[in-house]
Amino acid sequence: MDAVTSPVRIARHGVVAVVAIDHPPVNALSRAVRQGLLDAMATLEADPAVAAIVLSGGPGRFIAGADIREMALPPSEPILPEVVAAIDSCTKPVVAAIDGAALGGGCEVALACDFRLGGPKALVGLTETRLGIIPGAGGTQRMARLVGVAQAISLVCEGRVVKAQDALALGLLDAVVEGDLLAAAIARAPKEGKRRLSACPVPDGDATAEAAAVTRALKGAKGAPAIASAIRVITGTRNGDFAAGLAAERAAFLVLRESAEANALRHLFFAERKAGKVPGLEGVAARPITSAAVIGAGTMGAGIAVALADAGLRVTLVERDAEAAEAGLGRVRAIYERQVTGGRLTPAEGDARLARVTPTDDWGFIAGVDLVVEAAFEDLAVKTDIFRRLDAIARPGAVLATNTSYLDLDAIAAATNRPHDVVGLHFFAPANVMKLLEVVRAQATAPDVLATALALGRKMGKQPIVAGNCDGFIGNRIYAVYRRHAEYLVADGASPLEVDAALQAYGFAMGIFAVSDMSGLDIAYAMRKRRTATRDPRERYVAIADRLVELGRLGRKSSAGWYAYDAAGKAAADPLVEEVIAAARTQKGIRPRAFTAQEIQRRLLAVMANAGAKVLAEGIALRASDIDLAFVNGYGFPRLKGGPMFAAGEMGLPEILKEVEAAHAAGGAGDEPAELLVRLVRSGHTFADWRKA
Repeated sequence: MDAVTSPVRIARHGVVAVVAIDHPPVNALSRAVRQGLLDAMATLEADPAVAAIVLSGGPGRFIAGADIREMALPPSEPILPEVVAAIDSCTKPVVAAIDGAALGGGCEVALACDFRLGGPKALVGLTETRLGIIPGAGGTQRMARLVGVAQAISLVCEGRVVKAQDALALGLLDAVVEGDLLAAAIARAPKEGKRRLSACPVPDGDATAEAAAVTRALKGAKGAPAIASAIRVITGTRNGDFAAGLAAERAAFLVLRESAEANALRHLFFAERKAGKVPGLEGVAARPITSAAVIGAGTMGAGIAVALADAGLRVTLVERDAEAAEAGLGRVRAIYERQVTGGRLTPAEGDARLARVTPTDDWGFIAGVDLVVEAAFEDLAVKTDIFRRLDAIARPGAVLATNTSYLDLDAIAAATNRPHDVVGLHFFAPANVMKLLEVVRAQATAPDVLATALALGRKMGKQPIVAGNCDGFIGNRIYAVYRRHAEYLVADGASPLEVDAALQAYGFAMGIFAVSDMSGLDIAYAMRKRRTATRDPRERYVAIADRLVELGRLGRKSSAGWYAYDAAGKAAADPLVEEVIAAARTQKGIRPRAFTAQEIQRRLLAVMANAGAKVLAEGIALRASDIDLAFVNGYGFPRLKGGPMFAAGEMGLPEILKEVEAAHAAGGAGDEPAELLVRLVRSGHTFADWRKA
């Protein structure tokens, strides 16, 4: 171990040696850290003056996990199992001093120690399943021996991150230290004996509890192969053979690491980190935001108010009259009551958050807030009128945001004398639940306003994605193409049920027609009517959805849309819809043909990717991975597929282009292959180039 360059150092405190890891920012288990730990354990094992060892990541840290960048590379020595084995086999007590995150491989290191002390902000968890893999250095085997099979299945399969006091209650930590954690660990270490989890039996468990844990894990797996593998190796601990369990775990880990699912999840992991890097915002400070007003207290406005209150902001909910404002507060209260009933909040937490929201019909209150979010009806005249009023009321420097889904942000900003303060904050329903937040940049949006919106998104626990200004921005612009081509498939011979079944088989929780029914068919209907004057007459237009709306079939809210719904809300195919579709085919002279599930999947993926390529080339999205994050977090695209742009690359860009050309033939104007896609295919480029394009 090179004492000068190694991120791992040894400090002596009498008979206790502290092995300190210093590899900013989070002490990831890079090759240098692994080598440093292995060298330190060898040195201290051989030193007769050392009676005990403390592993420390320094103030506020431990080891946050593997270096994800290395996972796509060939394994480099030493591998983590060697490091963990060295800690486990050490003849001297080893105490982990966990003052921050001990996740993934960091948790495996901690489990190899004899004792684990945590600070109040310690976080512990085996989070590998979030990346499509399982622990590969004994984590499943030691966790089962520490907390039992049922609890281990729950912790590993959910990838749960456990806070200090909860970790103490579960037995993951032996103590939580409020004061100087390192001093406490140094004092305790020489008093402890060896307690290797590898030598412990698996605790007797309740067969019913274990079966329930397996059922819950498989239900939440959503097709992820890592979950079934984790269950298999954890339940295998019952045979008591630790070495055999290690071998089984490692073999499963190596297979999963090379899987398509793990590759997709690694892509999303890096995409999330790239999304926050916006050119031009380097060193730009966000404006302080402690209070907000939400204009419009309907379902969306109430959800936005909850999201802001959850982030600790004081929120004024503004409506046209006192009765409407109180009704809006009632919607907010109902959200918190459901969270309390469901156990997500304590009654005290629910009351505290509700107390941050104040209803009013007095626009004068807007003058005192740092942020205004307009959540009124999706109509340009309505929104521009609101922004003219805001311009006269809001204090200088306040951020003025609109929740518009489609409308021209520049036109809205132009209604004010301060367009630099205007930004789009496009929430997705339900606003307090959905993770995606499109942060829409108008032509005049100031850099610090954009930085403020991104910081606010992160504070609310959202995944903020910067989008340029166009009709529908990133998500809805691409989604409109996706929906249009789903309707083409129906017009050409597929049934709504067949399309939805194909999408669910691909990994979507719901098919597009079921989603349309849930959202309300009148929303897309209004959007189509708004575009009538500007629609290219050469674009194919399928009027089936229009006809359904005109028949009063608005979706679930009217108990009839693409499907019929019974009193319990169960969907079923409806003969009336089949008649409407058949009539539309007859009118257009269409001879229906059959489509396989794979044909449906390929067509819809291709048109999404093609629309994404246009969005990318126009600069509406900063990078292809931002489009993937938008669809995974806002539109139900399966995480295990990595998003439409990633999935298109995996399918092969030449195959995508071929499918897009067929879609163009089916759809006409507006569906031409994207120049970017054509250029990449002609030049023989791969998905890696797609990501950089």
